[in-house]
Amino acid sequence: MTVCGSVGRRRDRAILGPMPDWNPSQYLRFAGERTRPCRDLVARIDAAAPATVMDLGCGPGNSTAVLAERWPGAAITGLDSSADMLATACRDLPGIRWEQGDIAEWASNGGPAFDVVFSNAALQWVPEHRAVFPALLARAGVLAVQIPTASDAPAQRAIRELAASAEWRSRFTAPVVDWHSHGPAFYYDALAGRAAALDIWETEYMHVLDGPEGIVAWYRGTGLRPFLEALPEEHRPEFLAQYLETIRPAYPPRADGRILFAFRRLFLIGYNRHWRPDCP
Repeated sequence: MTVCGSVGRRRDRAILGPMPDWNPSQYLRFAGERTRPCRDLVARIDAAAPATVMDLGCGPGNSTAVLAERWPGAAITGLDSSADMLATACRDLPGIRWEQGDIAEWASNGGPAFDVVFSNAALQWVPEHRAVFPALLARAGVLAVQIPTASDAPAQRAIRELAASAEWRSRFTAPVVDWHSHGPAFYYDALAGRAAALDIWETEYMHVLDGPEGIVAWYRGTGLRPFLEALPEEHRPEFLAQYLETIRPAYPPRADGRILFAFRRLFLIGYNRHWRPDCP
């Protein structure tokens, strides 16, 4: 289904107010930081002039804009499950084809292949990577993926530990959909027999934020969202307030009063054995 101009957007709200759903305004509060890994990945793709490009989990279109900048002559499609995100993408990039859908379903539906299948910080929400990644490569000339692998970072551990505590675990009214990510060796083993070449690396970005409140705002756009969604609305402000106090000691202010927020990401580029030899 092509989506453009037919979906609404939610208003941004205060850091500790109720907002469990995907929200473009919240996500784009850190647009520069979130787009930098996308640019780093796009720059490493060895594809001179792909005719078709698919951006899976395109969100509000910030990653899609980078793809259009790199390959202005390509027919680009952005796919996302969130109508709100797609509404923002449609507004800002009306020349792109936008589709609302599920990444795992797209990977397995046997549709047409794309010269480049790209995904920036979306596949961590898709389970069964051992099956999904080969399925994505089967529909791609080049598969290029970036996913966060910061699950052991203090800010990420604190979310899970607080949710699992005796005070909070009984307050959740639904299962929490959490990240799925593995180390480089896992993805190498999943794709090595199917790819002509693989490029895999990790980068830890050091984000400079004004304080721990910035980490709460950061994760409200991503990692905290499923936990808030599983909590009754009246409990969300308290959960966020306790989370803020929990992480504060792990991120002490530097000499200038700001904090360093380390965030590790995994990058993967796989080239399909059956891709046309003239591209790249």
